[in-house]
Amino acid sequence: MLLQDKVAIITGSATGIGYEIASLFAGHGARLLLMDRNPAETGPAAKRADPSGERVVHMLVDVRDRPAIDRAVAAALDRWGRIDILVNNAGIYPRQEFLSMTEAQWDEMQDVNLKSMFHLQQAVLPSMIRQRAGQIVNISSVTFHLGIANLAHYVAAKGGVIGLTRALAREMGPHDVRVNCITPGAVLVEAERAVVTDEQIAVWLTQQSLQRRILPLDIARAALFLASELSSGMTGQTLNVDGGWVMH
Repeated sequence: MLLQDKVAIITGSATGIGYEIASLFAGHGARLLLMDRNPAETGPAAKRADPSGERVVHMLVDVRDRPAIDRAVAAALDRWGRIDILVNNAGIYPRQEFLSMTEAQWDEMQDVNLKSMFHLQQAVLPSMIRQRAGQIVNISSVTFHLGIANLAHYVAAKGGVIGLTRALAREMGPHDVRVNCITPGAVLVEAERAVVTDEQIAVWLTQQSLQRRILPLDIARAALFLASELSSGMTGQTLNVDGGWVMH
């Protein structure tokens, strides 16, 4: 029970990596506010994570919407009086050739994958600073280390996540707030089917040191480590969870 009675906000938590993090955190005693913009999945995800409905609540939030974020953070504070953990997981990853990319496509990627973290962290940090404790876990991507064709807007945003993590770790360290990052590799999630082929996946597996698919649970365990006292001496760090694809 590494997170007993800790209060965590997790974005993009209805499916995939976000839901796996929520489920694992709930199993370790956390109280959770799940944020997602998917109305069909968010409520059922919260119910699966906590059938009693007492420790896990959900709100429909588009992470581009600062007023909605502020309302959700206020709701968590009203309900539990504190926020101990923020996991910035929400993201999109459509493929697009750079020369055919529109400004609107570029802006949407930055708004969802990077600017949302600006909004979320600004919203939760005042309470973490007041209580002189807090853990933030930002989800970036191994693509920042690799550079991937047809994902320039995504890679740029995910690189920004790492930069933001490092800068905030410096700024928040004097307040005993830790900010760390995870760069997942090719994770087996349902949404993957819409953007990559089996042939691409097979090639990626040959490039990994571990010859198996990386699962959402692999990322969730790293998030649990960073959100708990197990990593109390770490801030500003990036954990690469990709089966040994990239080593740095």
